[in-house]
Amino acid sequence: MELVFIRHGQSEWNAKNLFTGWRDVKLSEQGLAEAAAAGKKLKEKGYQFDIAFTSVLTRAIKTCNIVLEESDQLWVPQIKTWRLNERHYGQLQGLDKKQTAEKYGDEQVHIWRRSYDTLPPLLDPNDEFSARNDRRYANLPDDVVPDGENLKVTLERVLPFWENQIAPAILSGKRVLVAAHGNSLRALVKHIEGISDEDIMGVEIPTGQPLVYKLDDHLKVVEKFYL
Repeated sequence: MELVFIRHGQSEWNAKNLFTGWRDVKLSEQGLAEAAAAGKKLKEKGYQFDIAFTSVLTRAIKTCNIVLEESDQLWVPQIKTWRLNERHYGQLQGLDKKQTAEKYGDEQVHIWRRSYDTLPPLLDPNDEFSARNDRRYANLPDDVVPDGENLKVTLERVLPFWENQIAPAILSGKRVLVAAHGNSLRALVKHIEGISDEDIMGVEIPTGQPLVYKLDDHLKVVEKFYL
C-alpha cells in the first residue's frame, strides 16, 4: 500500500521568512511552480489517487488542486479538515523569523520552532487574528481552537483524523494523497515512523516534494523515499 505526502509549495510568507501557522496566505510564484512540478512528476511516475486529504488553509488546498490537475486527476474527491492545518505559532505568527531570533536569541527561537513539547507565546483569544474570528472554525468549540501549539499538541489534533479517516482509507485499498503543512506532516511522520521526541527535532520536510511511503498491512513502513 502506498501513501503520498506533499508539503504545500512555498508560500508568500515562506518567501518573506515570516512565521505563518494558521494565518491564511497564498502560494508564491515559486510555490505554484513547485506544486505544478510535483503534479507532473507524479503523473510521469504513474501515481494515481482515489482520495485526497488537505487542510482548510489556502496554500495546502491550492497545492492539492494543482498536483491533481497536473496529474490529470482533478476529479479525485478531496476532504478538507482543520485537523491537517499547520501548527499554530501563537504570537509569533506574522513575525519575521530573523528579527525574532535577534530579539529572543537563536536558541530560544530554535526551541519554539523545533522542540516537541515547548509552546510558543500564546495569542490573546481576543486578538483580531485569532482563529475564533474566522468562520471556517465557527463550528469548533472554543476550547478546541488553539492560541498556540507545539508539535505534541499538533500531533494530538492530527492523530484522530489519521485514525478515523486516512488510515481506514489506506487499509481499504485506496491510494491516498495528503497535501498539508510542514508540521502537520512532521506529526504524521513521527507517528508512522515511530520517531522519538528528540529525533523529530531534526526532521525537515521540503516544500513541493512528494514523499512516498510503502506500507504493510499493519501500516508499518516498508520503504520511504522522495520522488
